[in-house]
Formats: sequence, C-alpha cells, structure tokens
Amino acid sequence: MEALVDFLLNFQGPTPYLLVFGILVACGIGLPIPEDITLFAAGLLAYYGNADVYLMILIGLLGVILGDSIIFYLGARFGRRLTKKWFFSKVLPPDRLAAVQTRIHNQGNKLIFMARFMPGLRAPIYFTCGTLHIPYRKFILFDGLAALISVPAIVYLVYYFGSELDRVIQVIRKVQHGILIVIFAIILLAVTRWILERKKQRHQKS
Repeated sequence: MEALVDFLLNFQGPTPYLLVFGILVACGIGLPIPEDITLFAAGLLAYYGNADVYLMILIGLLGVILGDSIIFYLGARFGRRLTKKWFFSKVLPPDRLAAVQTRIHNQGNKLIFMARFMPGLRAPIYFTCGTLHIPYRKFILFDGLAALISVPAIVYLVYYFGSELDRVIQVIRKVQHGILIVIFAIILLAVTRWILERKKQRHQKS
C-alpha cells in the first residue's frame, strides 16, 4: 500500500483522481490490487493535500460501482460457459450453483448488500449474481447502497485520521497478510483434493 501511495503522490491536478478511478475499475477485470487498499490510498492522498476528500469520495464511488458492474457483466456473459470448465466445475458444480441460486433468491438483496463488506467473497458473489442473471437494476441498487456506506467511510476516516498513518499501515498489512493466508489455504486445499482424486481414480482403474 505504501508503494501505491508513493506512486500516486508523484502526481498533481486531476491525475490522482484518474489513477484511483482507473485502478478501481481495473479491479473489476482482475487487477491484483485490493479495492479497499486503493480506497485507503485515496484517503491518504486527500490527507496529504494532493486531492479533495469529497471529490475523491465521488471518484471512489464511481470507480467501485463501475468495477462491480464489470464483474457482474463477466458473470452474465461468460459465467455459464466458465462453470462448465474443469476448474470452475469443481469450485462451483451444478448442485452448488443451484444452492447459491436458491440462497440469492431467498436473501439476494441482503447478500448483495453484505458482499461489499466481505472482501474475500465480494467478487465471487457479484460474478455469481451475473451468472444467475439477477436483474442488473436490483444488483446495482443494493451494491450502490452498500458502496454509499463503505466508500465514504474508508476514504474519509483515513483522511480524518491521517496523522495515525503508521497505525493505519499496520492494520492494512495485517489485512493483506490475512488475505494471502486465505488464498494460500484455498490453493493448498484445491491441490490436495486434486491429488486425492487422482489417486482414487488410479485405484479404481487398477
């Protein structure tokens, strides 16, 4: 995160706004930078005087909503096709997809709203909403309502408590480490299951 802030601090005028907006949108197409970290950086830019905090909040909202819409569109356009691929069929088999569909239909509004506050599940839920062809107006309504809470809260709180920069960075590092641990655990679990399935198939053939 420090590297991102240092990079953005090199620019003045409208450039920081454009970069933050571009990074948030790119998160919707797989840019490996956590969305919340970018919003933290936006708040710090405002604290350092390189941006207006209220304009940065607006830019953050637009970037987040557009990025989420891209994830939703990818699910709507390619989701069904991807779930038939080997990897995606293991992660989201037809029975699980049906269960998720039932859950979204039963508590879809709540799930879409809460997904914004669940970084590890946010993109998969949005992608699944698109795959299940949830009406976009419904998706953007509840995602937008959640973004109206989370984006101003992150940007303005970081701006307001900018003097506690070291403490903020420590918290961010813990979050980043937690995300890495979760990703590593998921990969390890997937590899282990694949190895066990291969061994089982070999035993069945023999």
